[in-house]
Amino acid sequence: MRQRSLIAITAALAAGALTLTACGSRDDDGGGSSDSGNGGTTVVIGVDAPLTGDLSALGLGIKNSVDLAAKTANKEKYVEGVTFKIEALDDQGQASVGQQNATKLVANKDVLGVVGPLNSSVGESMQKVFDTAKLVEVSPANTNPALTQGVNWAKEKTRPYKSYFRTATTDAIQGPFAAQYVYNDAKKKKVFVIDDKKTYGAGLAATFTEEFKKLGGQVVGTEHINPESKDFSAVATKVKNSGADVVYYGGEYPQAGPLSKQIKEAGAKIPLVGGDGIYSADFIKLSGAAGTGDLATSVGAPVETLPSAKEFVANYKAEGYKEAYEAYGGYSYDSAWAIIEAVKKVVEDNDGKLPDDARSKVVDAMQNVSFDGVTGKVSFDEFGDATNKQLTVYTVKGGDWATVKSGTFTG
Repeated sequence: MRQRSLIAITAALAAGALTLTACGSRDDDGGGSSDSGNGGTTVVIGVDAPLTGDLSALGLGIKNSVDLAAKTANKEKYVEGVTFKIEALDDQGQASVGQQNATKLVANKDVLGVVGPLNSSVGESMQKVFDTAKLVEVSPANTNPALTQGVNWAKEKTRPYKSYFRTATTDAIQGPFAAQYVYNDAKKKKVFVIDDKKTYGAGLAATFTEEFKKLGGQVVGTEHINPESKDFSAVATKVKNSGADVVYYGGEYPQAGPLSKQIKEAGAKIPLVGGDGIYSADFIKLSGAAGTGDLATSVGAPVETLPSAKEFVANYKAEGYKEAYEAYGGYSYDSAWAIIEAVKKVVEDNDGKLPDDARSKVVDAMQNVSFDGVTGKVSFDEFGDATNKQLTVYTVKGGDWATVKSGTFTG
């Protein structure tokens, strides 16, 4: 969750969330439903995110924000003759489930684009399924560089899938940005690096470590944890004995919260620093008072400080979603709106109706999408990465996340 202002917003989100699912008859050409109930065409935007389990706070914020984008487009009649609906599937944060969900969404011919997933490891499992079906996927949260730039991205960038895009910036930028803040601004010189062995966490820890060492920092210890565990006492003791003045954790808040707490209990009164995966109100709940002074980087600028986001925040509140939009709300709305913009372009280029090959046309149109979104200017580079490279450092202060510094990585 973003900053103190969101406490009031979260408290106000009292009514139940409304989930819209696909309806209407299907056709066989990937062109959307033939009847939306108002004489037009129904286009479904798929959503894949963890809607249950430890990461559901972030996942539900993603789903609700996509729902809001669809409702807004319908209210404005943004694409003439098209009604947008969403179909949200729960991946439980598991790659295998995400892949199954991708297959389900591909099978629904009304689906012309998908927002999600949250986890890079899940994204990795879905890419080929969507690309084979020429179905566009826009992630608001995947940050592992390999998804857009190939596994050897550090040496040579090659885009593996034409249908995959993201509105979040990558760990090739986020990890080094955190390292520069920790070394140059926080003046920490000895780091103990921990990760959860997953695609996102391990990748983020690696890019942080490389930059920290390049700056002159010392890595005094490394450890991998089991993300299924909640007992990190052995690791906490190693941190205490290492002489580290900061911990960097590559992973997500369900483990980061207890880890931070147990490190302090072991006697190491040093900050834990993580990426966007720990930037959630739930991290503060899990770490308790021990989390005060801990730090997180997250993609973009704080949504509620952007003039472009005021309408989104107000509309989200007005819809009465019971869950906060969390770290990726603005990026999820923008991901959905990018799909809506691409559909609009395809419809306008085909005399006001969807062509038989609508899915592949939407993929092509997405590459040139450009608009002023909730999070600022939204457009994509030749790899499908967001052109917006801004990041923000937050700290836990007074039981909430407070902004410390916004900027871009200078390599």
